[in-house]
Amino acid sequence: MTLNQLLYFQKVATLENYHQAAEELYVSQPSLSRSMASLEAELGITLFQKEGRGVVLTKAGRLFLEHANKILTECGVAVDKMQELSSNGGKIDIGYVFPLAGHYIPHKVRRFLENKENEKVVFNFWQNHTPAIAAKVKSGELDVGFGGCLEKDDLAYFPLINQNMVIVTPLGHPLEKEGEIPLEALDHYPVIGYDRDCWMGTHLKSLYKKYDVTPDIVVECPDEYSIVALVRENFGIALMPRTDVLEKDPGVSIHEIKNLDISHQIFMFWRKDAYHLPAVERFLSYMKEQAEVETDSANASKVYLKDIVNY
Repeated sequence: MTLNQLLYFQKVATLENYHQAAEELYVSQPSLSRSMASLEAELGITLFQKEGRGVVLTKAGRLFLEHANKILTECGVAVDKMQELSSNGGKIDIGYVFPLAGHYIPHKVRRFLENKENEKVVFNFWQNHTPAIAAKVKSGELDVGFGGCLEKDDLAYFPLINQNMVIVTPLGHPLEKEGEIPLEALDHYPVIGYDRDCWMGTHLKSLYKKYDVTPDIVVECPDEYSIVALVRENFGIALMPRTDVLEKDPGVSIHEIKNLDISHQIFMFWRKDAYHLPAVERFLSYMKEQAEVETDSANASKVYLKDIVNY
């Protein structure tokens, strides 16, 4: 049984005349008759009976027409959906690290959707650490991820944001009035750190080894929101990227690292050589245009956290 046979059957059932149906379907009447005879043989039932110069449905034919109509309607819906996906619509599944949830991702997505060709696009958001996001991008569960760079061969990466690493202290702390603080200061005060298994926790561990710093990490946290909250309550100081979370919190002091320019980059990543819906391709292009990173030649002394691994 083919969709053409269902379409032919529907047309004959509607017009109750093989000659008229053949003309509207742009096929010969003998060809149409053979197609219906083949369908009846496959089903093992008689769908039409002659009446005057035309035909009418049998009882079995009327029942089959109900199902044929449903099948053809669903096929039409499926075609419409696919045409929508191939043009302006579709769903984009993205995953991003926690610091991007407050402003960056909502702001960028809203601007993307304001473009008329994207108004039918629907987004699905998922927050987690970089390794978990990368795993879902690799499996195809997510179209695009935002986080640190894991440099997996099957993923393509594009840098979007540079965030300077800073030391954060609570108000009233002995270091509060210092404009710049040396990295070694982390050896002399309790430190709020990242979960050791997350991207930032792993890379900061390598950073500490590289610069011979052995901080006393008293608490490990999953994200910047938790770290800032604990610093504010005087649990310790912290080394973290300069994010929106910091800028909006009046209960902490932000300090540049003395004689050291360390940057954390946020990357966008997606599967290499994978098919993407046109909406996803437009989103990738849009985000690349929104990149806020400087070129490597702009600051030769800058140290990128992503490059400090397995030290």
